[in-house]
Amino acid sequence: MPATFSSARTRGALRSSARISGELLLVLAMTAVALWLLGQMWSIVWPLIVGLLLTTLTWPLTRFLRGHGWPPAVAASAVTALFLLVATGVVALIAVPVASQSGELVDGVTQGMHQVREWAAGPPLNIDDAQIAQATDTAAARLQKSASGMVSTVVTGVNAVVGGLVTAVLALFLMFFFLKDGPRFLPWLARQLPGRLATDVPAVAARSWDTLGAFVRSQALVGLLDAVFIGLGLLILGVPLVLPLAVLTFVSAFVPIVGALFAGFVAVLIALVANGPTDALITLAIIVVVQQLEGNVFQPMIQSRGLGLHAAVILLAVTLGASLAGVVGSLLAVPVAALIAVVWNYAREQLSDPLQEPEHLG
Repeated sequence: MPATFSSARTRGALRSSARISGELLLVLAMTAVALWLLGQMWSIVWPLIVGLLLTTLTWPLTRFLRGHGWPPAVAASAVTALFLLVATGVVALIAVPVASQSGELVDGVTQGMHQVREWAAGPPLNIDDAQIAQATDTAAARLQKSASGMVSTVVTGVNAVVGGLVTAVLALFLMFFFLKDGPRFLPWLARQLPGRLATDVPAVAARSWDTLGAFVRSQALVGLLDAVFIGLGLLILGVPLVLPLAVLTFVSAFVPIVGALFAGFVAVLIALVANGPTDALITLAIIVVVQQLEGNVFQPMIQSRGLGLHAAVILLAVTLGASLAGVVGSLLAVPVAALIAVVWNYAREQLSDPLQEPEHLG
């Protein structure tokens, strides 16, 4: 006889499905509210995140100094001052050679534009000077019509720069206080929470701190590999400003997608104006190969080992973060995914039944 559905089991399955769906909807609603509140407080949340990331980068040295008898305030001040010196040195390492060779670069850009114009005048384009002048006049007219839009764009850019400076200053002060008083935070937090939370929240916070440190160290290692390989390629080609370009590549590695595009564009441009189109194409090929190795091999392997995440999870997290929040989302995607994994693993440990020892037969 064919099997028939049990009405009691069907109703039970529907009730269970409705209850689970309601609970999931409630969790999603609470998540949406939390994200909305996070967006409303983003002006203080973003400096806090940057300060935490900088603290994970500078904490090992601070811990070493404190372990050798330095007072917390003195150790934090020394490390903060050293960080400022290193950051200033990196900027100088990029700016000074560029400024010293700016004349050559300007001449190279002018010569490159002249060569492009001569090439456009010949076959197969056969663009004469009159057409070029007409195109220039048309572009100038369009620029005049869009002057208001350009002004608003400039104002937006100025606001972005000012906001970035404010964020950097706040993050630097927060880094100092984190370095100085960080070890006292978890005991203080445990005293403020009731019951089981006094144990669970500090434990999750400690694991999250270790995870953030692993993320920053792995990202620094990936940036170092990019800088070394691209720098060697530029050195072999004889492209000028190799050291500033390598430093720029390393720093840009901490800003996914946009950082790599910006550093690659600068390197190709300098190779074009200094060595010509052939070396510029070779430089572009080197950068593309290195970036592909970084995105598909180096970064997933290094971060999957340091963060305990599968390489596919990291790739999907970066893609999702970039689609949801652009550059900031791609920057925070991997650490957020790692922190979610930390919370999940801790919750699974606490909710799992303890393994029972097998009974020995007498």
